[in-house]
This record gives sequence, C-alpha cells and structure tokens, in this order.
Amino acid sequence: MSQLKKLAGQTAVYGISSILGKTINFLLLPIYTAYLDKEALGSFTAIYAFIAFLNIVFTYGMETTYFRYATGKGLDPQKVYAQIQSLLITTSLSLGALIYFSSAPLSEALGYEGREHLFRWVAWILAIDAMLALPYAKLRKENKALTFALAKLGNILMNVGLNIFFIVFCFHVSQGEILQKLKPLIDAFYQETWGVDYILLANLIANGLMLPILFKLTGKFTFGINLAFIQPMWHYAIPLLFMGLAGVTNEVFSRGLFEYVLPDGFYGGLNARQAGGVFGANFKLAIFMNLVIQAFKYAAEPFFFNQSTDKNSPELFAKVMHAFILFCSVLMIVIAVNLDMLGALFLRAEGYSEGLYIVPVLLFGYLFLGIYFNLSIWFKLTDQTKYSFYITLIGALVTVLVIFTLVPILGYMGAALSTLACYLTMSAICFVYGQKYFFIPYQVGRGIFYLFFAFGLSYLGFYLHFDIPLIQFILRNAMVIVFLLVVLFLEKEKLEQLWSQLKRKRNES
Repeated sequence: MSQLKKLAGQTAVYGISSILGKTINFLLLPIYTAYLDKEALGSFTAIYAFIAFLNIVFTYGMETTYFRYATGKGLDPQKVYAQIQSLLITTSLSLGALIYFSSAPLSEALGYEGREHLFRWVAWILAIDAMLALPYAKLRKENKALTFALAKLGNILMNVGLNIFFIVFCFHVSQGEILQKLKPLIDAFYQETWGVDYILLANLIANGLMLPILFKLTGKFTFGINLAFIQPMWHYAIPLLFMGLAGVTNEVFSRGLFEYVLPDGFYGGLNARQAGGVFGANFKLAIFMNLVIQAFKYAAEPFFFNQSTDKNSPELFAKVMHAFILFCSVLMIVIAVNLDMLGALFLRAEGYSEGLYIVPVLLFGYLFLGIYFNLSIWFKLTDQTKYSFYITLIGALVTVLVIFTLVPILGYMGAALSTLACYLTMSAICFVYGQKYFFIPYQVGRGIFYLFFAFGLSYLGFYLHFDIPLIQFILRNAMVIVFLLVVLFLEKEKLEQLWSQLKRKRNES
C-alpha cells in the first residue's frame, strides 16, 4: 500500500505540472481556431504529427535505457548519463542536418512548395528536443520532480507567450488596432499570411532558450563516446525505438495521412486539408486523457524499475493497473458527457464542433495506450525489448489498414477508430506475450468489464439531450455516479479490507 501511495504521490507531482502545462498549451486552441483558417490548422495538425513521430526517432529509446543502466546494472550513473547524452547530441545534430538540407524536396513532396523554411525550423526543433530529452530524464531519475515540473512549465509558458505575440499581438498592431506607434516596427518582420509558420517559430525559440537552462540544472558532463561501454545500451535501446513509436504511430497516420486519404468533397465546402484541421482540433480534445497517461508514465517508469527486484512486484504491478483503469475510466466518462461545453469553450469558429462525436472513441483509444504502457513493463524488465518492435509494427499495420479502409467511408470516425484499433490490438498482444515471460496477476475480466461499461456510459451521456440545460447536465453527469456505484458494489470486499488495514495502522500509530 505504501508503494502505491508513493507512486500516486509522484504521479500527482508530475500530473499537476503536466495538467497545468497542457492546460496552458491547450488554451492556444481557441486562439488557433479564432485567428487561423482551417487550412493553416490542417497544416499544423499534419506537420506536428510528423514531428511527434520523428521526436521518437531522434531519441530512439535512450531515456528508458538511461533509467535501466543508471539504476540496475551497477554502473556509474554519471558516466552512463555522459555517454548517452554525448551520443544523443551527435545523432540529433546529424539527423537534423539531414532534414535541414532536404527541406526543398520535403516541402515539395508534402504540398508546401516555396515554404522550405518550415522544414528547416522542424530540423532544429527536433535536434534541440533530442538534446533536452536526457536532462529531463536525469531530473526524473534523481527524483527532482519539482525542478522537472518548473522546467517543463517554463518551456510551455515561453512557447505560449511567443504564439500569442506572433499570432495575436502582431496581428492587431499590424492592423492598426492597438499600439499604432509600434506598427512600423512590427510591419518590418510580420507576415500576415503566415499561420503554422509562427507556431513552429515560437516552438523553436522556446526550445532554444531551454537548452542553457536545462544544461545548467543537470550539471556538467564530459563529452565523449566509448563504443565498448555504450554498445550494450545501444542494443537495449534500438527495440525501444519501436516501442516509443507506439505512442505516436496512430497520431502520425491518422492525423498526418488524413488529408491525403479523405476523398475530395467528402465534407461539403471543405477541402481535405481544411477537414484535417477540423479533425486535428477535435483530436486535441482527447488531450485530457493523454496528459494523465503522460504524467503516469513519467512517474511509473522509474517506479517500476526501482520495484523490479521486490518479490511482490507482480502483485503490486497488478494493483497499479487496476487503479489506472478505474481512474481513467471515470475520466473518460466525465470528459465525454461534457463535450458540448468543452467544444463551445475551445472550438471558437464555426464547423469544428461537427467532429465532437469522435472524441469518446479517441479517449477510449488513449486509455488503451495507457494500458499498453502498463503492460510493456515485462519486456523492459526481462530485457526482451525486441518484442516492442513486433508489437508496434503490428499496431502500425492495423492503423494503416483502418485508415485506408474506413476514412474514405466514415471520414473523421474512420480516423478515430484507427486510434482505438491500434492501441487495443497492441495491448492485447502485449498482454498475451507478457504473461508467458513475466506473469502478473491482472484482474483481466473485471478490467475489461469496467473499460467497456465506461465506454458505453460515455456515449450514452454524450447523446442524451434535453431542452432544459440544467437537467441535461445533471443526467449526463449521472453516468459518472452510475459507474462509481457499480465499482463500489464489485470492489466492496477489497475496499473493506483496505479500510481495515488503514484502521489497524492508525491504531498502531
């Protein structure tokens, strides 16, 4: 119980920073939908899907490798950090240069002719992100959760501030609506036709400013690469590259390919890129589930490695999974039944709310991604990381199959179903093989029941409509109470045992 409390506490620290950060970042969505047209938002959706994919390629599993070799192999943690960071700096600059000098053919191939600068900025963003990854991991490994949180929040605040400066402030000054004395200065660099350009530029500047800050926080290291020392880490990490792709595989294909697969004229007056903007905006509403998963991952990865030598760790891991399913199921219902209010709050222009009906499917898909992260601990602890490659490959194939089969028929829903199909398939395969190599006594039947019961309640609440808004709000949110009552009934015996343990401990103290 104490270990679960410890994990919950760490998750809460990371979660607060993640929730605050993502919420602040999420507040850009109303700005984007208000100031950018749907085509610009479609470009943002597609380009950032590919950035998410390439971020994983640039770091290729070295964060998890650092945790493994700095905690469980008897090696000097500082030497492990120095070697891996040196390798990451070398490879990120090399890969970044490759993209930078290929910007012209890339922009032409992806439909951004004459805008090579976008992909030059993407190259720098990816390189800097990769160089920041291990310093962030070092803070987590050293349990400097507050420092980690403040650094992340600082980066997000800079990014948001720069977005507001370029997209909102400069626009109004250039139009002569505010601070007219600054108009000549702003007009000297401001490009009114830029949309996604300013989003990328703000990201690049904010990340660049974080480099000296984070290097200062994590301390000096000696640059150098000892091939003999780092070779086993390389072999451990490469399969994890493909596991890392699990978290973005679907995002890349569903958001990145959407505009290329959707038939022309599928959605009335919208072209494919504009429809991609609508899909991307609704995809972002699933961020509330994704940020919980991200916070859990930050805390759980070092926690699982630290507990791996305990003989009772399988039972502990099973309890963590069960608690995770219950919490995220409740979260899914809460978000789904209140989507009309969230849509009105964050989707500020006409046409975006047409895609709200896909969000419960996206939430359910992300929940299975969180389950997959839980399940994947078996091949990390048994050094069977090669399985991450096979599982992710299958997930990618499922995604592509669903995208090309269902998007031309179902549009937005086809892309959303690819998220669910991908992560559900990966979770099922990971569970089957994991139980053979590292048995964990998961509550499989009950967990599956909770998941699909919560999903059913989510859509039931989403489609409930009444003329009186207050009654509609109460009845929709009653779905949460229904779920909790069922949980209390089924978990009654365990809750009584937990209560007895707490009372015993209180009496003993």
